[in-house]
Amino acid sequence: MRNILDKIFSRSNNLDYISSSIHKITNNTPVNKIFDAINSYSFDSEARYVGGCLRNIINQEQVDDIDLATNLKPNEICDALKKKNITYFETGKEHGTITAVMDNFKFEITSLREDVITDGRHAKVKFSNDWKKDSLRRDFTINSIYADCNGNLFDPHNGKEDLENGIINFIGNTDNRIKEDYLRILRYLRFFLGYSKKPHRSETLKKIKINIGGVLKISKERLIDELKKISKLEILEKLSKDKLSLELILLIFPELKNLNIFSKLNLTKREIFKKNDFIFILSLMIIDGTDNTDYFLYKFKLSKKNQKRIKVIDNFYREKVNSKTFTESNFNRIFYYNGIEAVTDILNYKVIKSKNSEEKLLELINFYQNKPIPKMSINAELLMTKYKIPEGKIVGEKLKKIEEEWINNNFEISNEKLDFIVKS
Repeated sequence: MRNILDKIFSRSNNLDYISSSIHKITNNTPVNKIFDAINSYSFDSEARYVGGCLRNIINQEQVDDIDLATNLKPNEICDALKKKNITYFETGKEHGTITAVMDNFKFEITSLREDVITDGRHAKVKFSNDWKKDSLRRDFTINSIYADCNGNLFDPHNGKEDLENGIINFIGNTDNRIKEDYLRILRYLRFFLGYSKKPHRSETLKKIKINIGGVLKISKERLIDELKKISKLEILEKLSKDKLSLELILLIFPELKNLNIFSKLNLTKREIFKKNDFIFILSLMIIDGTDNTDYFLYKFKLSKKNQKRIKVIDNFYREKVNSKTFTESNFNRIFYYNGIEAVTDILNYKVIKSKNSEEKLLELINFYQNKPIPKMSINAELLMTKYKIPEGKIVGEKLKKIEEEWINNNFEISNEKLDFIVKS
């Protein structure tokens, strides 16, 4: 069976570095146990690497995720993993995806599929054992590259060649592929900005513009997930300088008002960017001193935790901000009530947006990095016992005034000041 598949896929020994890199992943991660579990399940069963990990290897990039395809059906994948005592979750079983977990690694394993019905958002699939048909349902040639655990590539649509030449080609008819899932418009932009060495093809742009209204059918969760993948420094830098890509992304996310800032980051700002996560990067793109931030958060329904984090930054910069704002005394209050993340977010935001010297801001960031959040030692019990204040509203009012003085005085308060507040 494998000999027949090899003829279909034009099995080839590729460049040594590709084969060597695949060997390293196979031997140095627990993925070898998955290959063993699936390849030994039956005479015909086989697993292959697919997708991003192969793009990364061919392009000599760091491998972030490892995805596999197999000719086993989802129930058979579970059975094969169970026999080898491999922990798994049925994360997307309906669509053929099982997630195996070993040693802090997660591996998505997807059954070969064919699309039965597509509506622009989701596809109804049937499972298959045909690698060629599975490749035909994938969006771009650079995503339809497979490899066995020994490093041999199976490349039915010449994806490796397209990747090396920096060409982003849809598989089959571009219009049809977009209509099957409108998220592919965003995926095209991500891959174009990440890998293209050529200008946009006019015909591809034409089909994208005709179909861009279909993005409204996509769930907000899928759109945000794709935006998160786009929000890498190298991609955003290229996006900010590519007029056509910028035009398309703003048709989908018109709230990304500040994409131009990524075209002019110095070394310090680049380092800050790399150390921060998507939510901080998103704040850089949407906060502009208007209700733009509120609208984005309402529209895309981020978690309450992430909304609060962005709103802390937004609220800070809605106030009148000047050089005197960025002092230890001002930030003690933010530090005490909102924590170190809020302080570093606000200060990092200012560093990236600032055209002036960043040294004082960086010193302030470093000052708070290892500083524990202070805890006021004065409490209601002390006021009631030492000062004989009866339990009730007055205790709360006094504590609030004491806390204000304590924060404003760098988390210190003298006995004299304490006595004055309590007795006044």
